[in-house]
Amino acid sequence: MQTKPATIHTTTLTRTSIATLAAGAIIALWLASAPVQAQQGHDAHHGHGAPAAAKDADAAQFAPSEGEVKRLDKAGKRVTIAHGPLENLGMPPMTMAFEVEDAAVVDALKVGDRIRFIAGKEGRRYTARDVEVVQ
Repeated sequence: MQTKPATIHTTTLTRTSIATLAAGAIIALWLASAPVQAQQGHDAHHGHGAPAAAKDADAAQFAPSEGEVKRLDKAGKRVTIAHGPLENLGMPPMTMAFEVEDAAVVDALKVGDRIRFIAGKEGRRYTARDVEVVQ
């Protein structure tokens, strides 16, 4: 009698087993990130430790811009400024009118002054605040 050689059975991965492995990997990654997410949630809840991107966005929102006074409108409380890029508003250099909160700001300026200010946008209005003359 002749015997057959032993056969080796190989296991093939089925779609079900691949899906199970993938699901396990996703769950493992999610569990590994849970402590980080918990800390971020804790920090946000208490108002400190904001993520770096949020801090950068806040800093950019109040980044000062520079320009030159081109026109003053005391009655309208507007200052026309030839400004460089307004990083916080994503605007290129141009000349445009900005509203100021107080007419005293207009009184303190003269055409040709180099100024530093914080540009803002409220609805359709562009505003300038913290205006200061620079040398």
